[in-house]
Amino acid sequence: MNTTTKTARLAGFFYLIVIVTGFFSLMYVPSKLIIWENPALTFQHISSAVQLFRLSIVSSIICYIAFTLLPLVLYKLLKDVDDHYAKLMVILALISIPISFINLQNKFSVLTIIEGADYLKIFGLKQLQAQIMFLLSNYNKGLLIAQIFWGLWLFPFGYLVYKSGFLPKVLGIFLMLGCFGYLINVFGRTAVPHFSDYLISGYITLPATIGEIGICFWLLLVGIRNKKVN
Repeated sequence: MNTTTKTARLAGFFYLIVIVTGFFSLMYVPSKLIIWENPALTFQHISSAVQLFRLSIVSSIICYIAFTLLPLVLYKLLKDVDDHYAKLMVILALISIPISFINLQNKFSVLTIIEGADYLKIFGLKQLQAQIMFLLSNYNKGLLIAQIFWGLWLFPFGYLVYKSGFLPKVLGIFLMLGCFGYLINVFGRTAVPHFSDYLISGYITLPATIGEIGICFWLLLVGIRNKKVN
């Protein structure tokens, strides 16, 4: 196995960590614990499954660490295709990291309320339930900000994949489309009331999902074809 193939496999490994931990913290745990229309039940769910909520925070931390390393490894793999686009890919990806970590403070604050710190006893139960929903809503709004850069980095990344000559062009196309999907999702949820009620909201980020999962497994299982830059 040559050095370039090892780099590709390493990138695939980091990408797999990002996907698995991201799915767990952003989709699985919220689906089990959060009911937006029912603050009391959400409070009860989190209180009875504090360890699961804690694991979602740990999973997010692991995800963001892996996502810090991923574009750096991808840069090493793709810099010979186009160094300017490769640097842009790294910059746009890394901008999201401090945003994501700072946004996690909302989840830590939820944990503080659930654990019942003494100084919170002045608040009634309904007030605490409302605070938790407020913090969870803030967390989701913070994710929207991070998603701007989760989308933007996919365009130079997709372009590099498309032009590389040693990775599937179709995955590059999906990645570039994924950039616009993320941006439409962000602007839609910000500008359009009840955007999530529209059918398109459930599919707008699908190209990004296909592209990212596809390139992850390609890098991990296949590596690269004979390296040739178009």
